[in-house]
Amino acid sequence: QVQLVESGGGSVQSGGSLRLSCAASGDTTRRYCMAWFRQAPGKEREGVARINSVDIIKYADSVKGRFTISRDNAKNTLYLQMDMLKPEDTAMYYCAADPNFSLVYCLNQASTDFDYWGQGTQVTVSS
Repeated sequence: QVQLVESGGGSVQSGGSLRLSCAASGDTTRRYCMAWFRQAPGKEREGVARINSVDIIKYADSVKGRFTISRDNAKNTLYLQMDMLKPEDTAMYYCAADPNFSLVYCLNQASTDFDYWGQGTQVTVSS
């Protein structure tokens, strides 16, 4: 059983930056598909960024050029660097992981059936 704990959320002004972390325990996630999702009040959850087991990355169009996903295998931690933040980025951000997704399935925006989810960290961007 894998546990995921997010941190790094907070309140920033438009144009600011935040770095989210997702610390994994219970297993080594080096070969896992991992992703960041977000959900704003009244909206559906959406995938923000994904990284598969060979470190190929996919971003949602809404964050391309502003967000960067990365992983530190030595620390068993996933990151999301968020720059040029906008008010529409305000949401609860969740980390997700799955050991069994194929390389292609991992990068598919429709793939949401991850085995493991964190509790989330709130990001609020004011204008």
